Amino acid sequence: MRVMGVDPGLTRCGLALIETKPGRSVVALDVDVVRTTADEPLEHRLRAVHTVADEWMEIHRPDVVAIERVFAQNQVSTAMGTAQAAGVVALAAAYRDIPVAFHTPSEVKAAITGSGRADKKQMTLMITRILGLQKPPSPADAADAL
Repeated sequence: MRVMGVDPGLTRCGLALIETKPGRSVVALDVDVVRTTADEPLEHRLRAVHTVADEWMEIHRPDVVAIERVFAQNQVSTAMGTAQAAGVVALAAAYRDIPVAFHTPSEVKAAITGSGRADKKQMTLMITRILGLQKPPSPADAADAL
């Protein structure tokens, strides 16, 4: 099964593709970060995120898209932008009839480390180990998408 992971954001939107293999092994196939600048109009930034996510779906043919669920943040504008980025990725998947799963950060942390309160260092260590990577994934947005 191929899973496209998304760490949504307007400035940096992390994308990752993993594939499960027989014997419960997981392999990282690709990572990328869509970058936009704050001085661009919102609709152009959303189009950039949508376009790259859609291209990824065309190239990689994921079986499911997993998107980090946006939770209330201190800055409403940041939460709005993150939610909008998640929305355009979900829309791209919907047009391709690819199922979308939304997960909170604590759900992902619990699944990976056994604790919903794991910090970034613990998450990076476990992702590196599970995927058999030679070095920790970077940048952080790509690592979060994994």
